[in-house]
Amino acid sequence: MSWAPAFLTNPERFMAFSRWAAPMFGAIAVVLALIGLWLGWSVPPDYQQGATVRIMFIHVPAAIICEVIYAFLAGASLLALVFRHMLADCAAQAAATLGAGYTFLALVTGSFWGRPMWGAWWVWDARLTSVLILFLLYVAYLALRASLDDEAKGARNAAILALVGVILLPVIHYSVYWWNSLHQGSTMLTEGALAPVYAWPLYTMILAYLSGFGSLWLVRIRGEVWRRRAEAAALRMARA
Repeated sequence: MSWAPAFLTNPERFMAFSRWAAPMFGAIAVVLALIGLWLGWSVPPDYQQGATVRIMFIHVPAAIICEVIYAFLAGASLLALVFRHMLADCAAQAAATLGAGYTFLALVTGSFWGRPMWGAWWVWDARLTSVLILFLLYVAYLALRASLDDEAKGARNAAILALVGVILLPVIHYSVYWWNSLHQGSTMLTEGALAPVYAWPLYTMILAYLSGFGSLWLVRIRGEVWRRRAEAAALRMARA
């Protein structure tokens, strides 16, 4: 992996990089979230959705980030399978838990948004169902890793599952176009579909979510590296 930056392949350099990068991304996330929430609370009610449109600033970023995290999970899993690099496997494991959390947030806030709009907390809509499957994929990944005593074998099997699950990402994105769906299409990718008064807080919150994920991801990878080092040290002591 000579093409990769050293801090992505060398554990010592990664730990040095993440020591300052994690709090930096965390601080950026807090500032952006405060700005985004203030802007979002200040927007006028939508002519159709009323005040419930403000849920968009929590729900939409979570729905976007949960797919981005899965792409990172799959990429890290591929690197772990091909190069057998410890950091890549740590990154995949750390991403899975965060991805499950973001996906759960997207499902819950979507239900709160759907109740006044559709008259139901849940409908078996193509977009909702595919995101639910994504959540179950995250859970299955974590469960598969935890179910085997051989950590290396569990990581390998979970990585294969993560790569197979990549096929779900285009299904989620295009589900509103391929099937008759209650869920609206991609407003962000349609020019002029989102008024600037709603676009600014939404984009700010998306950046806040991304930065927050980056901070938490680095922290969780650091924790996993420390755990594996502690287990390796304990094993050496036991053998001695």
